[in-house]
Amino acid sequence: IRENYLGLKHPDVAASFTDLARLYRAQGRYAVSEPLYAHALELLENGSELNRPILAQMLNSVASLYAEQGKYTEAKPLYLRALAIREKMLGPQHSEVAANLEGLAELHAILGAYAEAEPLYERALAIYERALGFDHPAVASILNNLAELYVERGRFTDAESIYRRALAIRQNSLGARHPDYADTLDDLAALPNEVARYAKAEPLIRQAREIYQTALGPGHPDVANNLSNLARLNFEQGKYAKAEPLYWRASVIRERTLG
Repeated sequence: IRENYLGLKHPDVAASFTDLARLYRAQGRYAVSEPLYAHALELLENGSELNRPILAQMLNSVASLYAEQGKYTEAKPLYLRALAIREKMLGPQHSEVAANLEGLAELHAILGAYAEAEPLYERALAIYERALGFDHPAVASILNNLAELYVERGRFTDAESIYRRALAIRQNSLGARHPDYADTLDDLAALPNEVARYAKAEPLIRQAREIYQTALGPGHPDVANNLSNLARLNFEQGKYAKAEPLYWRASVIRERTLG
């Protein structure tokens, strides 16, 4: 209907395809979602210059879709194009520029290019802090990702400090029953532990699982990840009898939810 009344180049036509693409993506039906995104992208590419901000958003969405599927080679140039459009139209300090930088940083981190990812995260963090404030959930998200990067680089003390800052922000802005708060609890507990710190890690993992089960349900994949973390904690202490049933519970949840 929109194509007939508005014409193919109208942004509302692309929006209709985008809405459908998001719906199928949320259901995990990537094979259906991807061509719809591609069609919407093609319409915006051929449209007015006024549609550039919408085009940048679409490029970012398609890039993240590719990244979710492990298509990192296809994702990177789209992230870069979106970044260039947003920097030109919105300025280098805009929060949407930070969102692109974060996507690129995550891509580099997944590929193990930590030296390239770190400055992108740091730049995105600085933009979010200026644009949104130091206690915004988006700041906590970047901090959590940066801490994960430090873990991969063996900087465990730095990672713990940043995790704790992210935890405080999430508690204040989202509340101590929010799944994102539980994510940071889990990450903090999963830091490489000296023997003396195992006792501190287990209560964090159990607290996180209680939040996940209440907010997301006992069969959610995040519950499975949490069970695996607790199993690994017991395994590292030689408590194999405690670790085994936790690993089994995690595998059952994943099989049911992920196939």
